Amino acid sequence: MEDGLGVSIKDLRLKKRMTLNDVSKKSGLSISFLSQVERSISSVTLTSLKKISEALGVNVSYFFNLQNAQRVSIIRKEKRESRRYQNAKFNFSSLAGSFQNPLFEPIIATLLPGETQIKPYSHEGQEFLYVLEGTLTVILDDKEHFLYPGDSLHIESTTPHTWFNNSNELVNLLIVVASINSSTISKFDRI
Repeated sequence: MEDGLGVSIKDLRLKKRMTLNDVSKKSGLSISFLSQVERSISSVTLTSLKKISEALGVNVSYFFNLQNAQRVSIIRKEKRESRRYQNAKFNFSSLAGSFQNPLFEPIIATLLPGETQIKPYSHEGQEFLYVLEGTLTVILDDKEHFLYPGDSLHIESTTPHTWFNNSNELVNLLIVVASINSSTISKFDRI
């Protein structure tokens, strides 16, 4: 288990010359919560980390030390690293590996029981979820849905949404996120 997530978030925020207030406005998360995350006092959900990542203009994988970017990335199952930061309510494995400038981000995530991030939000891009194990609770436009193993969801992320593990069991899922931000726009300009 790693405990440097809060430090990584703060370092990036300062590097981008952003205040907690700036990140709060862009993410919809409170300044006090962001401060507690940066000091590793409060736990963070994958949904919250996605909001923070988007506010800071990076993919979630930025916080998982992907180095030596490449144009081709093959990750063998036995070599795939699963990360869990202290106080996080999820485990995370990026399937992008060290691929340079990905247009989308494939992730295998394990959501721990009892996550309660239920406030829907929207952002640019698209999300695809495929449930491998457990029951995932999804809220779309204030309507609750349950996804079971083998179920999937593909949405325009501008649709108010959230998803979380409200059960007593682990939820394992494949997530593919395509975010539209300044770095993604510049990637499309090169195509």
